[in-house]
Order: sequence, then structure tokens, then C-alpha cells
Amino acid sequence: MPEVARLHAENYGVYGRRKMHALMRRQGWDVGRDQTERLMRLAGVRGVRKSKRVFTTRSDKTMALPADLVNRRFTAPAPRRLWVCDVTYVATWSGFAYVAFVTDVYSRRIVGWNVAATLKAEILPLQALDMAAWGAGGRLDGLIHHADHGSNYTAMVYTDRIVELGAIPSTGTVGDSFDNAMAEAVNNLYKTELIRQRGPWRTVEQVELATLEYVWWWNNERLHGELDMRTPIEVENAYYADLESANPAPAGQGSR
Repeated sequence: MPEVARLHAENYGVYGRRKMHALMRRQGWDVGRDQTERLMRLAGVRGVRKSKRVFTTRSDKTMALPADLVNRRFTAPAPRRLWVCDVTYVATWSGFAYVAFVTDVYSRRIVGWNVAATLKAEILPLQALDMAAWGAGGRLDGLIHHADHGSNYTAMVYTDRIVELGAIPSTGTVGDSFDNAMAEAVNNLYKTELIRQRGPWRTVEQVELATLEYVWWWNNERLHGELDMRTPIEVENAYYADLESANPAPAGQGSR
């Protein structure tokens, strides 16, 4: 029971029965799902519940918008093929903190993010995109970049940057969570697992530091049900390991 309480606390206190059971098994405990649920009740811990979404999209109806190349099919055959992006906000004592995420659809890994006191395209989402592009080696040739019709994502400075990197822009519908469902889910989990659990928040800088820690946990330690209770990093590592085994290096060359 103390181990259940410890592991639950180390994972932001958000895991329910299913993920706690998977985590206990990964830690070497031979327990069943029902037993895990009983132990959680005895330890006084439970999973966090998602809240209803709040719309933050501000569209610019004068802009010519890219087509929807995703059509609600949030799947990809490999990393760096499809990224989804969205913005959310956090109320602090010193004003709003706006948060932009870039998520790789294949692995659910957050590949870029930014926290700022403004929604301006050249500051908030552009810096998140540049972080993601830097992590991908600086070029995004053929990658589909999907977002909603928010003015910060359709601004010329942002769309020009997408094209400059070699990516292909795609947009869903304003206020339609299904057209950008995965990005919406990331925002919802971020608000549920971090923001509402750890608040109130005093400053934008405090949100930024907490988001840095949360993104690391999301990518490296959080178990994702959509990934068969694996982490995004494990999924990507498995993909590249399979790719390397299918294409072994020529004799005399070590793997990079």
C-alpha cells in the first residue's frame, strides 16, 4: 500500500486503476487489476477526472486557409510524418499564461512547446514550432502540420515558417474538437493532470517551469493507454530499433 501511494504521487497523482496496475506490473509487482484498485482505495488515492473543454480559438475570417489534410484520421506510419498543434491558457495571479504544444501523432510525444504571456504568432506558437524543428534536425520535408483556424496558426509569419521548413500546412474547423482531437486531448490532459492539480499559479514563469517538468514526464515516464501502456520515448525507440534491424549497417560501419 505505501508503494501504491508513492508511485501514484510520483506520477502527478493522476493515475486511475488501469494505469496504476500497468505501472505496478512494470515495477515488478505481481498484482491484478482488482487488487490494485483495492490497494488504491486503502491508500486513499484515485485517478483524476477530465474536465470539459474551454474553446480558445480566435479565427481570422479574412485569411485564405489551408485544406484539412487529416480529416480526423490521427494516425501516422512513423515519427515526423504528422504533427498536431494547439494552444491553451492558464490563469495566474499576474495574468494569463498561454501554452502551445506540438505533438507527434505516431508516438504522442510532445516535440515542441512554449509558454508566454501573449498569443502572438511570432512569440507563442512559432517558438514551439522552432523547438520541434530543431529536435527533428532543422528540416520537416513532407511532414503534415495540422492545427485549427486560430489566427496565431494562420498568421503569415507562422505559415511562412511551416513552408520554409518543408512541412505542409493543414487546418481543421474552428471550435470543432474532432478536427484536431489529439491536440485537444493533450491540452485537456495537461490542464487536468498538472494545472488543476498543482494550482493556484502565481506567475507565467512558474507555469513555464512546471510545464517543462510535465513535458519531460509525459514523454519519458507517463504511461499512455493509446500506446499499450508505453511511454512516447519507448514507442519511438522501438520504431527506430525495428528500422535498424530491418536495414543493418554495411560491414565496417557502426550504428549511429
